[in-house]
Amino acid sequence: MNTTVADDGEDDVSSITGQYLARYRGLTTGAGAPALLPVTGAQRRFALVRALDPTGRPDLVPMFFAFPRGTVDPSRLAAAARRLVSLHPVLRGRPAVVRGTPVLRMAEPEVPVVRVRPRPGEDAGAALRRVLGAWSPDGPPLRLFLTEDAPEGGREHSVLPHGGGPSEVLAVVLDHLACDGRTLARIVEELGAAYAEGPRARPPAPGEVAAELAAYRDAVLLQLDAEERAESPGALAYWGERLRAVRDRAPAARHGLPTAGTLPTGSTPVPPTGSASVPPTGSASVVLPGSAAGAPFPDLLDACRSAVRVLYGPGHTVPLGYPWGGRPPGAEDVLGCFLNTVVFPAVTDPAPTGSEATADAWWEDLDRADVPFDAVVRAAREAGSGWSGRLDGLLTVDDGAQRPSLRLAGVEGREVHVDGRPVRGPFAVSVTHGRELRLRMVWDRAVTADRTALAAFDALTEALRTKAQASPALG
Repeated sequence: MNTTVADDGEDDVSSITGQYLARYRGLTTGAGAPALLPVTGAQRRFALVRALDPTGRPDLVPMFFAFPRGTVDPSRLAAAARRLVSLHPVLRGRPAVVRGTPVLRMAEPEVPVVRVRPRPGEDAGAALRRVLGAWSPDGPPLRLFLTEDAPEGGREHSVLPHGGGPSEVLAVVLDHLACDGRTLARIVEELGAAYAEGPRARPPAPGEVAAELAAYRDAVLLQLDAEERAESPGALAYWGERLRAVRDRAPAARHGLPTAGTLPTGSTPVPPTGSASVPPTGSASVVLPGSAAGAPFPDLLDACRSAVRVLYGPGHTVPLGYPWGGRPPGAEDVLGCFLNTVVFPAVTDPAPTGSEATADAWWEDLDRADVPFDAVVRAAREAGSGWSGRLDGLLTVDDGAQRPSLRLAGVEGREVHVDGRPVRGPFAVSVTHGRELRLRMVWDRAVTADRTALAAFDALTEALRTKAQASPALG
């Protein structure tokens, strides 16, 4: 669709957000209109990615917690989770497209708690990878999975760090369309509180449910108003010029498999669904000393650029995405997906510009970080970029002090990683900062050979280690 953007101050419905708001209001105004909830720009992006995926799979956000075996009561957990879903609209929402307009339909509260029985030869990690790979796109956005660790092969095959007695792993998994970082922390906190109430737990009162529904709708509409204001001609022109040189660099993949002729030499083919042999995703992690200054974001971007240079070679401008933002001013602190994805053009020239220049450009980007992702993609393409909107890398940063900790009936679960899960893009980097800097990178083996990815991780680590050594360590 070809559209134009009106001058500032005009009643503009030609922006992407303006068009969306006009269509949503047309759907929901008048007698007999369906009860539909609007979606944020971030939710539009995830809905589009899901629609374009050949299998229709959504982006999943799992959290894995290890408890001593026998800790978790599935019936009690199901009752606690149902209370959460009954209260929070986004956890009852089902994505739909009505007359070309993405919306959420409200459904009855439902949250499955599935006990996963590992197959012969599977540990907890392989069993959880299998069930998450079979996630049905139609159904509740929050699902819980419980499995025992190392039922067959003993500790040497465990998904958990060595030490301790028999364990079970609880996976709390959400569709990304329903959550962001703040949502995850709230869900973990409220799930533990509801579990602690046990049989005394009562469902939320109808008035409480209605108030939460109104607060959620208002928060999303405030977010959309902010996004519409952000789509000014100046901001769109800025992003068009900023991303004009961006191109997709990694080969496209279909159904989790590489397009014919694009598998790099030495890379590992993706195993069939359910295979416990070679996971489709590789990973590497390291712990670096913390810094009194925390983890300056421009340093992280520069370090990612060092990795991108190894992955794609010099002379490119590679789209690297990172989440940014929060609830709009005046909105209630509702659960949902409010973080925009901002695009950083990672230039892979042999002589990096340095973190000071990166910081200057990044601050300029943040002044326009509210422009929704789909509008940024359109601006780049209208400026002459051949970019499809796919991201070749993703960077996420968490504050270690804000990491969610799930406590069930006084027992605190240890958060663990389940490696090998499919990743949407070619690679992703996650950083948790605090007294230590925890760095993790995952990559799609259908796109990148392990040896190349590990070399990129080494470059990333070395860049951050150099920065950490230049800053005073935490005592």
